[in-house]
Amino acid sequence: MTEFSSLVKARRSASNFLPDHPITKEELDEIFGLVKFAPTAFNLQHAHYVVITNSEVKEKIRTAAYGQYKVHSSSAVIIVTGDTNAYRDAAKINEGLLMLGILNKQEYDHEIDDITSLYTSRGEVFQKDEAIRNASLSAMMFMLAAKDKGWDTCPMIGFDQQAVKEILNISPEQEVVMMITIGKEKVSSRRPRGYRKPIAELVSYIE
Repeated sequence: MTEFSSLVKARRSASNFLPDHPITKEELDEIFGLVKFAPTAFNLQHAHYVVITNSEVKEKIRTAAYGQYKVHSSSAVIIVTGDTNAYRDAAKINEGLLMLGILNKQEYDHEIDDITSLYTSRGEVFQKDEAIRNASLSAMMFMLAAKDKGWDTCPMIGFDQQAVKEILNISPEQEVVMMITIGKEKVSSRRPRGYRKPIAELVSYIE
């Protein structure tokens, strides 16, 4: 419990990163190996990550992020997207449960019908909202897992979403949810943590 509490308090949004600290695919895969256990509605796993370590592409992303230096100094830039059509994969995702006998054919068909009906009946706005909700849950898990592995991150919304989509050739059904920069924080650039509301303002109890 104490270790997790310390991790949560230690995670900060890094405004700048130390240069010359490359992050390897193996290190990133260790993080993503934990991220895949993030909560997700109906186990649809809406989130997708595009990881950019190529310096030329990073500079294009930096331009789309209005020149923010932390994009340049980061070890990698990560674009988090959410699949607005994730419900269409429900059958494939649940096949394993059917094959293992955890679901019988009737239960399997009922599950797929329920998921499909929910997402199609509520329409495109709901599908977009779900993509953002689920990818955001996953992104928070990414930032905590990264901190646990000794890396610092910063979630970002200050960028031209359409420009990022064009640079990375992201398909229309993928909603760009946020950008995350990752690296080793340049602590000398860190500002004191901002004001956080007291619990009395944060929480309402109905008893």
